[in-house]
Amino acid sequence: MKTYHGSCHCGSVRFEADIDLDAGTIKCNCTICSKMRFWAAQVPSSAFRLLAGSDSLREYRYHTRQDAHYFCGDCGINTFSTGTSAALRAGALPRRAQRQLGDAAPRNPSPLEKGRA
Repeated sequence: MKTYHGSCHCGSVRFEADIDLDAGTIKCNCTICSKMRFWAAQVPSSAFRLLAGSDSLREYRYHTRQDAHYFCGDCGINTFSTGTSAALRAGALPRRAQRQLGDAAPRNPSPLEKGRA
């Protein structure tokens, strides 16, 4: 477990999270995540801390409206999602963490697993 810092492209939205890179990643196959090519590291909500940019964040919800997808209102980059846990977009993490995550095989949660049957 290590603390990583991440951000949107312009730096308005910044966060840190305690991530176990050995736990792997997810590549969700729901419609919104497929369109965004959302590749993420999941962490417990208690392991995620928004450091800056709450005023820049915009939220998008769809279907069951259970999960919130957040993006920067200034540069448009999706940085993380929330629901039953936080999912941090791999592209919002430092390249070193992205390389380590790339070595782990991603899981593709089914729509049933995500509660979208």
